[in-house]
Amino acid sequence: MNFQKIRLTAGLYFVATPIGTARDITLRALDVLASADVIAAEDTRSLRRLMEIHGIPLEGRRIQAYHDHSGAGARGKIMEALAQGQSVAYASEAGMPLIADPGYDLGKQAAEAGHTVTCAPGASAALTALTLAGLPTDAFFFTGFLPNAAGARRARIEALKDIPGTLVIYESPKRVSASLSDLALVLGADRQAALCRELTKKFEEIRRATLADLAEEYQGKSVKGEIVVLVDRSHSQSVNESDVEEALKRALESHSVRDAADLVSKMYDLPRRPIYQKALKLGK
Repeated sequence: MNFQKIRLTAGLYFVATPIGTARDITLRALDVLASADVIAAEDTRSLRRLMEIHGIPLEGRRIQAYHDHSGAGARGKIMEALAQGQSVAYASEAGMPLIADPGYDLGKQAAEAGHTVTCAPGASAALTALTLAGLPTDAFFFTGFLPNAAGARRARIEALKDIPGTLVIYESPKRVSASLSDLALVLGADRQAALCRELTKKFEEIRRATLADLAEEYQGKSVKGEIVVLVDRSHSQSVNESDVEEALKRALESHSVRDAADLVSKMYDLPRRPIYQKALKLGK
């Protein structure tokens, strides 16, 4: 047994669960699941199985279902347990609760009622994919799932076009081909991207290519498993030289030459060396 029975203070404990390999769960998450007065889960069967794998006994506790379709009734039962001074552990089916998963309304209501809300953090498909994609990680934007309808999906992608960071998108195997085609159409065929599938599982797969190449590769292809699509930021915008110089002047008012160059090169997504040389001249 790797867990410990601990005394939990009253409150709501969000618990991260593995996105694939069962042993990716943290020891603290196991402690919380073993010790909480009340356990709730997006999927009761998968959490029960996870607890069985790690040898955590229920000891008379029932796992309460709480998901997107539960409504106020299920949330009310959890709020009642919190009001009675109990500790409640809530786990989504895989990964971090609230990240494209249920839990927002529950956490918000618990916090507004003055209850302690905390988290036993752990695996996240979005962060794991960012680590493996080979794309910039200094800034990123998580957009969850794209809309089902083609028109709404393209409109959503259009709104993401100029975000200055790597896009992180969850996608269904059934829609991945259509989504890749729309991403290539709206964002540009040459935009660098990665498709991460079945992360931390036996058949983990990472495909790195342009959006056009990925769209062609997956067109009409039968795909299984959980998918994260990542897209690099646009590098095609033209930058006015006077804008760069003005930004450097402003940055030099409160930063060193080195820091000002770093700030402006990241701001405009330009190579640092020529920006640093320009900052040196302006600094003098």
